[in-house]
Amino acid sequence: MNEVGILSRPQEPLIGKLRWMIADQALYKANHQGGQRYEFAQSSCFHTYYFRSFIRTKKWGFTLSETNIAVSIRDLRVVFGTNVVLKGVNLNVERGQIIGYIGPNGAGKSTTIKSVLGLVKDYLGEIRIFGQTLEDGELTYKRRIGYVPETAEIYDALTAGEYLTFIGRLYGIDPKTAERKARALMGILDLSSAYNSRLSSYSKGMRQKVLLISSLLHNPDILFLDEPLSGLDANSVSVVKDILTQLAAKGKTIFYSSHIMEVVEKISNRIVLLNDGLVVADGTFEELSAQASERSLEEVFNDITGFHEHTDIAARFVSTVEEVSR
Repeated sequence: MNEVGILSRPQEPLIGKLRWMIADQALYKANHQGGQRYEFAQSSCFHTYYFRSFIRTKKWGFTLSETNIAVSIRDLRVVFGTNVVLKGVNLNVERGQIIGYIGPNGAGKSTTIKSVLGLVKDYLGEIRIFGQTLEDGELTYKRRIGYVPETAEIYDALTAGEYLTFIGRLYGIDPKTAERKARALMGILDLSSAYNSRLSSYSKGMRQKVLLISSLLHNPDILFLDEPLSGLDANSVSVVKDILTQLAAKGKTIFYSSHIMEVVEKISNRIVLLNDGLVVADGTFEELSAQASERSLEEVFNDITGFHEHTDIAARFVSTVEEVSR
């Protein structure tokens, strides 16, 4: 655990420095109040911060309990040109959680994941993975991460066995061990007969299974999944959902981004809703549905994002289709 008598500050404008001054004041107050949880809301320029689990270490210092935190994101901001994609995302992800990370198209979900993975370099704020910041130059944390992107380019000229062995070697796995493990996982997912076939001959669902295997081959501690069920049939979806649940039960952390609300609702024990570059809701499905007085995650999603025009849009679309056919 790292001492944080004063929080680490990213390089940012004056308004950001003012926010960190306020954060320091909260830490100072906690220092004199026995380590209680403090929540302090700021003006519309800021967002609510949650400081939890302050632990007294000496007379004038506290540490944040990071032993159970897999990913910590503080005031993450990303700008592409004139487009402000992330406007100050704050999020702590605990070990063993399945986080359903949802939001409209363009809300910043994939950008958040890519920033945490180190694929987006130009950002403001702080990202820690298992207590390690991305800025310190160490890459050891990447060995503890598995990733399935929304769209992935894989080497079509390779066979599945060659591809998975190659991925295993990238993660430092002995080639024989990687091959043995790849064959076993391919067999479990009913792909044994295609182990020596080129990936160019695979269907979309088969390729997705290979991507899932490649993300788990090195037994990562945290898994980032961006639309991982794309192309899978109903039986395979059930298998993958159970795999994720069992991995989480063993302490693995799963960061799950998808537009399939029904699946997110069923497998996630915490749901984070991103809208216009900001976290606008964070809690269990039961908490969010009670807040929005809705019965399904899709209805909660529409209510919180303020989208109620779906029926009207569908009606106008169908009407236009009928006009063209006449």
